Amino acid sequence: MSCLHYKQNELYIENVNLKKIAEEFGTPCYVYSHAAIRNNWQAFDQALHSFSHRICYAVKANSNIAILNILAKLGSGFDIVSVGELERVIAAGGNPQQIIFSGVGKRENEMERAAELDIFCFNVESEPELERLALIATKHNKILNIALRINPDVNPQTHSHITTGTKENKFGIAAEDVIPICQEIATMPQLKLIGLACHIGSQITELHPFLLAMDHLIRLYQKLKRMGFNIHHMNIGGGLGIIYDHEHPPSITDYATAIKEKFKHDSLEIIVEPGRSIIGNAGVLLTRVEYIKQTHHKNFAIVDAGMNDLLRPALYNAWQTILPIIQHQAETKCYDIVGPVCESADFLGINRELAIKAHDLLAIDTVGAYGFCMSSNYNSRCRAAEILIDDHHIHLIRRRETIADLIGLEKLKTDA
Repeated sequence: MSCLHYKQNELYIENVNLKKIAEEFGTPCYVYSHAAIRNNWQAFDQALHSFSHRICYAVKANSNIAILNILAKLGSGFDIVSVGELERVIAAGGNPQQIIFSGVGKRENEMERAAELDIFCFNVESEPELERLALIATKHNKILNIALRINPDVNPQTHSHITTGTKENKFGIAAEDVIPICQEIATMPQLKLIGLACHIGSQITELHPFLLAMDHLIRLYQKLKRMGFNIHHMNIGGGLGIIYDHEHPPSITDYATAIKEKFKHDSLEIIVEPGRSIIGNAGVLLTRVEYIKQTHHKNFAIVDAGMNDLLRPALYNAWQTILPIIQHQAETKCYDIVGPVCESADFLGINRELAIKAHDLLAIDTVGAYGFCMSSNYNSRCRAAEILIDDHHIHLIRRRETIADLIGLEKLKTDA
């Protein structure tokens, strides 16, 4: 459900008029709802309350430290995939004992920093990674908790770029390799196998793929239990979809009910790693119409936000709802909403019926996940400001970049 609502034909988040935000902070500008973030996280927590569980927010979805701090205060754990995300969580007040380190390409220095902080668990994705982690544990005289991330070869029926659990993907350990690897782990006293993990993709809108993946985990768990391995938790990853257009994803309650039904006979902690389903509908991108360009074939609304600000439409052909911040009683026309970047892929919406004119403000909805965190400085464009709304309070949580920021790390070549 969107965090936006109209009041007297003007668009609001919570009790703040978005026109006011655009006037004060400029555009493009990301704006988030504190209440939506809190409510989404608590919906997971309440839906799983009867089970031992841990909610580890997927930091890659949106890594602003103010947002991470909101979640840390709620008691959230965190799923990270880099040392940068690790340091963000620590800076935001996150508990290292609530951190899970995932990802296929963990560098040695990243592993060492996570080991130094005594994080809760490493999700191991390959045998070479396992061997590197064992050496690091020995070097630092530590016993490190690990879980094996399984690749169950389940197609989640989502976009190919965000499918992560089929045999064609780089992620996880093939099911047939798990038992031999576990036998190897048994010879490594510096590593403690405490869990099995699985993450099959993102923006999944059906329960069936989740159920298939959980069945794989359960079968492996039962085999390992018979072999004497003491598995403490099942990490079923994230990936629950949200509504962008006309999708019908399972509700958080239905998702949790399916999880509880699958694991009702096992005394295990259940870990979920939602990202998009916590932050996605909590954020919008404000942009201003610079020009209305009418050709014989198309009407273009050229706005000041581009693919460098919001990559999802160009990368995934993703749909984002686009709304006027002030509603006009005027005839609508069909527009392509496009940005200023020098790429034909620089669009934010195609064939949208809108009543707009030059200098109007637009809100691109449901961009809290994979919005700002995937933005770039392409075309030497400064990245947008980020604003957090809490009831009627407005908080600048990341200032707009400046040209000085863009070139500050660079230097001219000096002649010898």
